[in-house]
Order: sequence, then C-alpha cells, then structure tokens
Amino acid sequence: MKASQFFIATLKEAPADAEVISHQLMMRAGMIKRLGAGIYNYMPMGLRVIRKIEAIIREEMNRAGAVELLMPVVQPAELWQESGRFQAYGPELLRVKDRHERDFVIQPTSEEVVTDIARQELRSYRQLPKNFYHIQTKFRDERRPRFGIMRGREFTMKDAYSFDRDQASAAKSYDIMFAAYKRIFDRFGLQYRAVAADTGAIGGDRSHEFQVIADTGEDAIVYCPTSDYAANVELAEGLSPGARPAPAEAMVKTPTPGKSTCADVAALLGLPLQRTVKSLVLATDEKNEAGDIVKSSVWLLLVRGDHELNEVKAGKVEGLKNGWRFATVAEIEDHFGCKPGYLGPIGTKKPVKVVADRTVAAMADFICGANEADFHITGVNWGRDLPEPDLVADIRNVLAGDPSPDGKGVLAIQRGIEVGHVFYLGTKYSKAMNATYLDETGKPQLMEMGCYGIGVTRILGAAIEQNHDERGIIWPASIAPFEAVICPIGYDRSAEVKAAADHLHDRLLGLGIDVMLDDRGERPGAMFADWELVGVPQRVVISDRGLKAGTVELQGRREAQASVVALTEAAALLKGRLSA
Repeated sequence: MKASQFFIATLKEAPADAEVISHQLMMRAGMIKRLGAGIYNYMPMGLRVIRKIEAIIREEMNRAGAVELLMPVVQPAELWQESGRFQAYGPELLRVKDRHERDFVIQPTSEEVVTDIARQELRSYRQLPKNFYHIQTKFRDERRPRFGIMRGREFTMKDAYSFDRDQASAAKSYDIMFAAYKRIFDRFGLQYRAVAADTGAIGGDRSHEFQVIADTGEDAIVYCPTSDYAANVELAEGLSPGARPAPAEAMVKTPTPGKSTCADVAALLGLPLQRTVKSLVLATDEKNEAGDIVKSSVWLLLVRGDHELNEVKAGKVEGLKNGWRFATVAEIEDHFGCKPGYLGPIGTKKPVKVVADRTVAAMADFICGANEADFHITGVNWGRDLPEPDLVADIRNVLAGDPSPDGKGVLAIQRGIEVGHVFYLGTKYSKAMNATYLDETGKPQLMEMGCYGIGVTRILGAAIEQNHDERGIIWPASIAPFEAVICPIGYDRSAEVKAAADHLHDRLLGLGIDVMLDDRGERPGAMFADWELVGVPQRVVISDRGLKAGTVELQGRREAQASVVALTEAAALLKGRLSA
C-alpha cells in the first residue's frame, strides 16, 4: 500500500467534545468521523483495524467449531414479544414501525432470532451441540452516548450462541468458548483478565467477563496477585473477619452536632472510621395485578463505615431478590423518627428488617446513629444492646488488602474495560420460545443455551486506552492498521531513495508484511508525527545519507532510539521483530 493511494487525514488537535484519550486519538488519527450522537463513520484507517480484529475472531471461532451465519439488524417485534423482552428491555431498544404499522426493532442482540432458527432447524439430539455466530452491526439507544465508540449507540459485535441437549453438554460448550476467547485475546496482544461475573437471576457460576486492563476503565476488577482468583467487584466475596470480640465498653448516647457522616463522626470522636457502622434504608413493594402498590416494607442494611454497599449483592438477599429501591425520606422518618444522617438499628419508631454485612455482624463496641438528630451511640454490641440481625450476608464491596476468597493471598483492585462476555443462559430463551429437540426416546426436551459476545468496535477504544503515549496510539502488531511504515526522506526528489523505498516495500509485501509506503513527499517531522499518531508498530526511515552507507533506520513505536541496520538486512530484521 502506498500513502498516495490510501486516505490519510490527521488532526493536530482533538475536537472539543472528545472526552477520553481513545476518542481524542481516533479522531486525530482520522480513524473515525462523528456523524451524530454516538454514531460514527469508520474511515479507512480505522476500518483496517476492525477487519483485523474480525479476522482473528473468525479464525478462532471457526477453529472452535462454531458456524458463522448472519442475522438481520432489523427484526420483527413478534419474536421479542414472545421472549418478553419487547416490553422489558426499556428505552434502549429502538422500536420502529414499517409502512404497514407493523412493529420492528433495531437489534442490540439476537437471542430471539437465533432461538427461532434453532427451534426450526435443530429437531433431533443428533444435531446437537451446535454453535452459531455472527459479526453484525448493533444499535442501543443510549440516553447519553459518550466516550466516542466506547459507549456509542451504533457498534459492531461478535455474538455466538450455543445449543446443547443438557447442562453437562452446555458446560463443555462453555469451556470451549472460554478457551477460544483466551486465544482471541492473546492474539490481540492486549493485557487482559478473564474475571468471574454475576449471573443474575439465572444463577450458577458460568459467567465471565473479559476485561482489557486500563487505568481509565469503568469497571473495578478484583484479583489476587498470588493466585488465579479474579472477579468483578459486583461478585467478589467479602469474607467474614472471624469471631466477634467480647464487649469492652458501655453503650453511651453521644452528642455529634452537625456530624451526619461516618467520617465526620469518627473524626469528632477521635476514633477509627472502621469503628463506625453505616445505615442504608431500602424498601420493597408488593403490587396487585393492576400494578398498584398495596404494601411496602422497610429494610435497614448495615455496612462498616469505610465500606460501600454492593447493590448487586443486596439484590441477592432473601426478600430483596424480586426488586428493591432506596426508601423515601418520608418512609425513613416514619420508621426511624429521624432524618437521614443519624439512623441506626436501636430504638426505631416502627419495626424494620435488619440485614448486617458479615463484617458488621462480627463487630463489637461499634458506633451507629441514635435515631435522633445530632446524636450517635458508641459502645454498641449485638446481643447485649440490640437483638442479633435478622439476616447476615455479604453485601459490601471488597477492598484492596482483604483476604482472597480462595485463601491464597490478599486482594488487589485494578480498572478494566469490558470487551467480551461468556454467559450460560440455560433454558431462559428456549423455554420462553419453546425451542425443543427430540431426545433418544422421541420426547421433546428444552435446549440448553449459552451466549458469547465480543465488542469488536469497542476493542479499538480499549486497546488505545491501554496503549498510547504523548505522541499517539501504540497498536499491537496483530491489530494495527499497518504492521510497518516506510518513511523515505526525499521520495519525490531522490531517485535513489525512491528506488530503495519501492524495492523494500515490494520485498516486505513478499514476506507477508502489511506495509505502508509513505510516498507523499512530506517533511520528515510531519511524516514521522503522522505515523506515530496512527500508531504503526515498526518504522523504517530511508535517506540519501543512509543509502551512501548502505543503511536504514529501524525503530519500534515504543523505542526511544532508532537502530541503524544494513539495508540488505532490513526486511529480515523487520520480519523477525513482527514474528516475535
């Protein structure tokens, strides 16, 4: 490829609305152009990266035995109504009508369509297992699209769906996809972690997110540096600290004027924040068939003052599994006789159900609100001063330094960007849509399903968030728009430089290297800046002065200095670098 035959459009400055570094650099490198809110044109440079990502995915999916098909972007609403998601999905699902007033959706995912295919085509146990996948454009009507393609409305994903006869076979399909995903992300050349994730209402332990490690990531990843344990923060377990100490203090009602947070109370009393207990008030609603609330119950959840409530874990507590909300101020005052900021489990105005985090249940001589403005209670002990909690559960976010649940060290936390997810679906869709096969006895059985997604376009942003410097992008060679660029100084002025550059270009192509020859005749500084911004992994500089000595300069994108090498050895050296 020669630059004069390609399309290169770089910018010195990023647009003002580009918030994160990946958005800024992709705009500056001419990889994307904004068309509308959360909608982008993928320009030739960016599209080359997408095609390389797709090629790796296809190779490994096919290697794993998956079969590619292509499902439509526009899907009939009937299938989504059959699964129940047409009503439940919310405003992120773009619903449209055709000229005949028939309902359709612009799909963000394709479980319904692939299940419809399976129930029509996979009739016998002899046809199972089967795994279908496609790489397709998606649309999710985000209320606030931001961060460029990281949270756009239109995006590209690889979705795969496995169909099996039973749970044991589904587990094997899951393991095959998990292994394929590891090969895919290894080939991308990105630092990543596969972390255990929440399975929601389906339950079980078959759900993993693939997270690209980046300081700017939205997700917190919990891992143990001395073992293989890794989970997202929603799932990571906070262990019980052990036996509760015996009481050592008397319970005392203590003035805390104007101090409504645990941190302020601890500072006023000169005690560690870890001695305080935070009160969070939730409510659950019972509704009649018409959807009207007929009864509400109030819950008091207690976590240590330096801990935060984990809302996903709270949703798994018995009694809260069917949905909960934070209580209103009116409900709080009605049950506690006090405004928020001074709440606690002692002396409530009306009965509430008390759920203590494991850490709080093991505390002695703790500090909590007195249910009276400007007062807290110190020296509080379970059993002596108040009944044991109604429930004890893990309801907090873990902290760095907590014991690892596998008992092999302590936890650390880093940030990540989710770019892939493997998930066991069970019979959620096959049951709703009656997707059955006939077993050996001729009896119909529900198919067990799994779904496996990779955010193709999201990987571009995640890779840049992880790999960049002050000069621009630093692509891993496997997904770079070009593996190498030849930068000839004076290509339009020197016959010797032109001849050497053209010959090296052809030689590299012959070796299977995806190379760009910059034949634009740009000044060296501008030419180098463009390719450092674009992030091509390897650069070869050819000049009259070097040719007189029979040399060229070879420099990796991460290298501070160029290496002077013989022109006759440049191609082989470059091939070796890219093969390493």
